[in-house]
Amino acid sequence: MVISSRQNGETVPIKRIAAIDLGTNSFHAIIVDLYSDGSFRKVDDLKEMVQLAKGGLGKRLTDSAFARGLRALKSIKVLCDSYNTEKILAYATSAIREAENGGEFIQESIDRYGIKINAIPGYVEAELIGYAVQHGMKLGQDPVLMVDIGGGSVEFILGNVKKFHYLTSRKIGVSRMTDIFKPSDPISPEDITKLETHYKKQVEGVSKALVQNPTDTIISSSGTMQNIGAMIAARKGLTVDVTLNEMEYSSKDFFAFYKDFIKLDRAGRKKVSGLDSKRLDFINTGVILMNFLLKEFGIKRVKISTQALREGIIIRYLKKDMIGLPWSGEMADPRRRSVFELLRKCRWHETHSTHVANMALKIFDALGSDLELNDNDRELLEYASYMHDIGYHIAHSGHHKHALYIIRNAELKGFREDEIEIMANVARYHRRSTPKKRHYEYWKLKPELRKRIKRLSAILRVADGLDRSHYQNVQKFDLEITKNELIFHLYVQSDPQLEIWGAGRKSHLLREVTGKKIKFEVVSEFIIG
Repeated sequence: MVISSRQNGETVPIKRIAAIDLGTNSFHAIIVDLYSDGSFRKVDDLKEMVQLAKGGLGKRLTDSAFARGLRALKSIKVLCDSYNTEKILAYATSAIREAENGGEFIQESIDRYGIKINAIPGYVEAELIGYAVQHGMKLGQDPVLMVDIGGGSVEFILGNVKKFHYLTSRKIGVSRMTDIFKPSDPISPEDITKLETHYKKQVEGVSKALVQNPTDTIISSSGTMQNIGAMIAARKGLTVDVTLNEMEYSSKDFFAFYKDFIKLDRAGRKKVSGLDSKRLDFINTGVILMNFLLKEFGIKRVKISTQALREGIIIRYLKKDMIGLPWSGEMADPRRRSVFELLRKCRWHETHSTHVANMALKIFDALGSDLELNDNDRELLEYASYMHDIGYHIAHSGHHKHALYIIRNAELKGFREDEIEIMANVARYHRRSTPKKRHYEYWKLKPELRKRIKRLSAILRVADGLDRSHYQNVQKFDLEITKNELIFHLYVQSDPQLEIWGAGRKSHLLREVTGKKIKFEVVSEFIIG
């Protein structure tokens, strides 16, 4: 176990744990490192499909389901041991909780693998999912309806960034509904009506809660919801190579998808891009539930959370059993918190990167309006500036390309895919090279994104050049804007030739996007006070 939070200037984890969500359709484990400030970082994960519901929920787990579950636990335990995991938190939901031999399964887990399983009630499951969404999504004070469609149950959490107004778990999961109603294939209008009638009765409490705290937004989590999102993304031609987290679609998008999808039989569903083949036989009940919820509650938009129960398990452990620190103040924002967790992990050049970010933002504030950039672009520029040198964590050579890879694959929370692509590519182009057609990661993006990246990169490049020495020689500057020129009036501590050279050789992109010549003039060699 690591007992120090810093070694040789690097922040290190204080503990490594695993969280396992033992669901109806799948067991999903995540291994994370915990830090002394209450944050955590994923090390690895593993998902095993188990389909415990075959044979029916609320009955005995069949011998084959029992065996599939134990095999999955064995694989998870091997993974945990390979990472020297110190603690395993395993939480079972409805399939094991309701099974006549669920206790036997829990005991077998202890006897064979030393994994103690907690069979949690539905309201605890809902609370944990709520924690995960609060942690991983950019929420505000307005309420949202968080919905997690599982195999055995569906959790509804009505809340905002700070609190939950309502928590419930209803036994209307996709596997349970498929087993009970046994819909035809393709599903018939009569089957749809039966399901919707059942759903309406089951969500009466949710309807009443929404009267007190109305919302037009659903935050969706779990495999079923992610599959629906992936299918809609494919239908709209959206890329989700980096992440589904924060992906958003409208109710109109869903209704158009639903109209075509619900007519398909199994063979037809198999051809739909984005659908996991392991969900072919029970996805329909989830799609029908989603259609019902959007209509019943007047929902206008849906956003996807890739964090769910397993992350909620970790957050609960941090909040209540270990550190007990709330995520408050500036770091309450999942975007900023996630970026700074990555910076710390990559041992960022804090003084240099912060100075560059401050200069980049000053340039943005002067030019952003003329460059048709907005407040969201400003935020992304700030984060890209902080992260522009994290590629040094891999190697000095090609560190700008390493930064692109790290940012794209860091699973940053609270950002949409297009926002991650912007930050990654802006960081990638902070050096001498500018975007070229042979750069696949850039040219695969839509023209509007490429335009924003180019303009933000132009700003970052000059800001980074002005700290070429990494010693903050250019302490500040004033920017004069004329019809034909941008003149940087520099306040420096000593001879600024290196900085002027560094900024000058990287200023041609800013010249291109503004249509102005770039000049650097020294106002004062020293700043006092």
